[in-house]
Amino acid sequence: MQRATQKGLRLHIGFFGRRNVGKSSLLNAITRQRVSIVSEVAGTTTDPVEKPMELLPIGPVLFVDTAGVDDVGALGAQRIEKTREVIKRSDVGVLVTEAGVWGEFEEKLLDELRSHGIPVLIALNKADVQRPELDHLIRFEQEQLPYAKIVATTGEGVDAFRARLWEIAPAESAETPTILRDLVGPNETAVLVMPIDKEAPKGRIKQLQVQCVRDLLDGDSCCVVVKDAGLENALKNLNGLPKIVVTDAQVFERVARATPESVQLTAFSILLSRLKGDLVAQTRAAVAVETLRPGDRVLVAESCTHHPVEEDIGRVKIPRWLQKFVGGPLEFTTVQGRDFPSDLTPYKLVIHCGACMWNRREMLSRIEECKRQGVPITNYGLVIAYSLGILERALEPFPAALAAYHEARNEQKGLAALDSLSAVSDYASLVN
Repeated sequence: MQRATQKGLRLHIGFFGRRNVGKSSLLNAITRQRVSIVSEVAGTTTDPVEKPMELLPIGPVLFVDTAGVDDVGALGAQRIEKTREVIKRSDVGVLVTEAGVWGEFEEKLLDELRSHGIPVLIALNKADVQRPELDHLIRFEQEQLPYAKIVATTGEGVDAFRARLWEIAPAESAETPTILRDLVGPNETAVLVMPIDKEAPKGRIKQLQVQCVRDLLDGDSCCVVVKDAGLENALKNLNGLPKIVVTDAQVFERVARATPESVQLTAFSILLSRLKGDLVAQTRAAVAVETLRPGDRVLVAESCTHHPVEEDIGRVKIPRWLQKFVGGPLEFTTVQGRDFPSDLTPYKLVIHCGACMWNRREMLSRIEECKRQGVPITNYGLVIAYSLGILERALEPFPAALAAYHEARNEQKGLAALDSLSAVSDYASLVN
C-alpha cells in the first residue's frame, strides 16, 4: 500500500468565492468524486470541506472547499470567519466566480489573498451560460492574473484549469521536504531520543519522529532510536560518536548532560521551527524571555487538540521552567487548534508548539500576525532550551539561527545597559 503523505506536508489549495458560484462543483469535477454536497440552494457548504489527493504533476495536495464570502446573518458571519482561516493556510487560492460576474466581493477576496502573498487562479465558471466580460479578461492579462474558463457541472475546461494550477504552484511543492538529512551525511549516525511517557501515543511514536527516521534513511544515514534513559548506553555501544543527537525537548536537560560536547545536539521541535515556521525569527523571539517579569502574561498555543495529561509540556513543564527562570509567577493562557486571540497585545510572549500537523503557510501566517502586533512568537523547544541555558548549543547545527541568537542577545544587553544608564541619570537628576 502506498504511504500516505501527511496532511501538513501537502500543498493546500483553497476554493473561495460567493455562494452558489460552483466552488463545490469544481472540487467534485477535479477529484472526480462527490466530495462536497451540491445544490441550487445558496449556502449549502457551511464548514470547510477537505479532500486530499495526488494531483499530477504537482503531487500530494489538500483541496479545501469553503463557504461563500457573501453569506448573511450571525451564522453567515461565523462561516465567513472560517473561510478566512482557510486563507491563512492556503498555498494556492482558487477564486471561483461566474463567467460574467466580477464585483466588490471578488475584488476584496483577491486583495486579501494577495495580501498574504498567495498565488491566485481565477476560475470563470458557468462559461456555457455566459461569456466573461472582455474588460475583465484584458485586466487579468495586463496584471498577469492566471484564469481558466470552466463548466464545473460537465468538466469542460477542467484539464486546462489543472494545467494553470501547475503553473502557479510553488516550486517546492513537488519536492520532499528535508527535515534532518542535510545535517547528517551518508553513513553518518544520528541518535533520536524519544521518551515514552503519558503523552506518547499508545503503541506508536510521534509523526515527526517517524518522518525523521525516513528522512535519514533517504539520505543513506544511520539512525539509532532510544529512550532518554538508554542514551548513555547507546553512545557507549556505538563504534565512534554520532554526528547529532536529536531529542524531545522535555528531556533536553538530561540529554544535554549525557551528550558529549563534540556532538551536535538539537530538539525535534527546533527542527519543526525550521520546517514549518521561521527558525531565525523564532530564535530572536526566544531571547524575549529575558524581558519577562513576574506577573507578565504569556500565551501558549497548541496546533493540535490532544487531551492534556499530568505533566503536560505546554501547561505544566514550560510554565515551571519559565517561572523558575523569571523568579516569580507568570500568567499563562493556553489556546488549542485554530483558536487564536485577535488581540495579542496583552501578551509579552507567544510560545507555539511545533505545528507538526499544520502546513508551513498556516504557521507563517501566525508568525506574521504576531509580528504585525509587535508581540514576539517563539517555539516550545527554543524557549525550553533558553530557559535551561542550552539554546546556544541547540542551535549549533543551524548557523543562521545561531548568528541571530548572538545578535539578539547583544541587542538585549545593549538595551539593558541603556536602561541602567537611564536609571542612573534619573537618580542623579533627583539628587541634584
